[in-house]
Amino acid sequence: MPLDLSAGPVELTRAICDIESVSGNEKELADAIEHALSPCAHLTVARIGNNVIARTNLGRAQRVAIAGHIDTVPVNDNLPTRYESLGGVDYLWGRGTVDMKAGVAVQLSLAAELVDPRYDITWLWYDNEEVASELNGLRRLSVDRPDLLEADFAILGEPSGADVEGGCNGTLRVDVHLSGLRAHAARPWVGDNAIHKAAPVLTTLAEYTPREVEVDGLVYREALNAVMIRGGVATNVIPDDCVVHVNYRFAPSRSGEEAVAHLNELFGEHRVTVVDLAEGARPGLDTPFAQEFLAAVGAEAKPKYGWTDVARFAALGIPAVNYGPGDALKAHADDERVALSEIVACEQALRRWLTAR
Repeated sequence: MPLDLSAGPVELTRAICDIESVSGNEKELADAIEHALSPCAHLTVARIGNNVIARTNLGRAQRVAIAGHIDTVPVNDNLPTRYESLGGVDYLWGRGTVDMKAGVAVQLSLAAELVDPRYDITWLWYDNEEVASELNGLRRLSVDRPDLLEADFAILGEPSGADVEGGCNGTLRVDVHLSGLRAHAARPWVGDNAIHKAAPVLTTLAEYTPREVEVDGLVYREALNAVMIRGGVATNVIPDDCVVHVNYRFAPSRSGEEAVAHLNELFGEHRVTVVDLAEGARPGLDTPFAQEFLAAVGAEAKPKYGWTDVARFAALGIPAVNYGPGDALKAHADDERVALSEIVACEQALRRWLTAR
């Protein structure tokens, strides 16, 4: 499906949402984006896998990177998109409208329109953000082509309700292994039930009080939860193994190594193995670039509780913020929907900032 980049960010959001791009299936949308941008003489367009990079080369003294992922979580009877009004607010409803194709549509509209921005701009649209970290397109670019990510400041179009969300929590996933001894279910006293041993682990999690941590003026809320549990052999066998899968969202003042140590403190009597770890990112709002951006878009700075790829920019020494349309509470939801007014507001604010002289 060809994309009309002049259609405006609302219609463009609908068009790219209706190109299904669940993680691993981004090729059709990446093809459409590359094809739509290729005629833009002011952009140098590169395609690396299903990542599309478009750059201006105007000789400006400073460069900004503006990025968004093009994949979504699986569809659940919420495509194609539709318009609907609730409580007097007009919405576009459907998978990807919030996370984060409305942000991508705003970026695509401006990438095509702005031939003479105040900064050089690197526009980045990448794949596999919603799955394991090693597949993430921005991660692969940061390893294989870090030159393409070089910038003085970065903006990630993750849903932030048209406010600016600084930094992000880190995320850690571990398996807590509980061991026992198999036996016949009719004679459990000769075995050792591993599933029963999950009870104190679950109690620790249920009674855990997450921290609220102030980092550079923003208060980050942590979270620690069991998100999966597996175990059992057969209905007549006492199980010898059970695994509780735990997700820890930790404030950016704590390193990944410190987060692992904290979970080992909590569950250290059991074997704990790290499954996935992504560092958080401090807000970075004290830089002149960030302060100028906040003032220009007229947004309030808030913390980002979820993990986002601003952490990848931060790891490269590039201050980065989240800024995009959509209520993050509706991300991944079956009734995912974005207010049309937020799409328009973000597009107007970004244009104002990028063209001010």
